Amino acid sequence: MEKRIKMYLDQSKLDVQQLNSLALAYIGDAVYEMYVRHYLLTKGNVRPNQLHNIAKYYVSAKAQSSIIHELFNKNFFTEEEQAVIRRGRNAKSGTIPKNTDVQTYRYSTAIEALIGYHHLQQNIERLEQIIKAAFDIVEESLARK
Repeated sequence: MEKRIKMYLDQSKLDVQQLNSLALAYIGDAVYEMYVRHYLLTKGNVRPNQLHNIAKYYVSAKAQSSIIHELFNKNFFTEEEQAVIRRGRNAKSGTIPKNTDVQTYRYSTAIEALIGYHHLQQNIERLEQIIKAAFDIVEESLARK
C-alpha cells in the first residue's frame, strides 16, 4: 500500500491569524516559487538556465513590488488582505536586502505574506486569483520589452 505525505499534515496547532508576518512570507515565497516553476514548465520552458532566467521576472523583489503596487491601483485587495499586506510590509526582517532597496524588499515581503496567508488558510481559489493576476502583470510587462 502506497503512503502519501499530505501537504497539510496537521493544522490544528496553526493559528494563521497569529503567525508572524515573516513566517507567512517564508511559506508564501515557497508557494509562489512553486506556482512560477509550474507555470513556466507548462509554457514549454524546460532548459534549467532558461527557466531560472525567466523566473527572475516573476520572483524578484522588484517584480513582486511592482505586482503589489499595480494590484493596489486596481483596488484588487479586500480589507482583510490589505491588513495582511500592511503587516508583511511593516515586518522587520533584520536582514539587509542585497540587490534592492529596503522599500522594494518590504513590498515583496508583503505579497509573499499574503500568498502564505491564503495558502495556510486553504483559500486556494483566492490564492490562485492573486497569482494569476500577478502572472498577467508580469506577462504584460514582458510584452512591452
